[in-house]
Amino acid sequence: MQTVNTIPETCSQTVIHEDVVQKVQATIPKDNSLIEVAELFKVLGDRTRIRILHSLFQTEMCVCDIAYLLNMTQSSISHQLRVLKQAKLVKNRKEGKVVYYSLADNHVIQIFDQALEHVNEDKF
Repeated sequence: MQTVNTIPETCSQTVIHEDVVQKVQATIPKDNSLIEVAELFKVLGDRTRIRILHSLFQTEMCVCDIAYLLNMTQSSISHQLRVLKQAKLVKNRKEGKVVYYSLADNHVIQIFDQALEHVNEDKF
């Protein structure tokens, strides 16, 4: 067994680079934007929702098709789509009795592409 010595990450001074801290502090949003970003990441933190988004990345689909593709119930897919819609990640359109879902906009594609690129950057 190997012993690893760790050094606590503490600072003996209260502010080392006050100008840097002030510059960064001025950029921190004053409204709830960061809270909303955290909530978005919570929505994206679910494997089923990510699989649904990946499916919709390819083409628009109805609940039945997504349920069949992911081997899940229509009810569970509908629930996840509702969460994704509330987060403004997907949109829907009705054609007769069938409701088709698609990604809400290009931002969703960019978020997904960036995340995939990030997790795969050391694999190739």
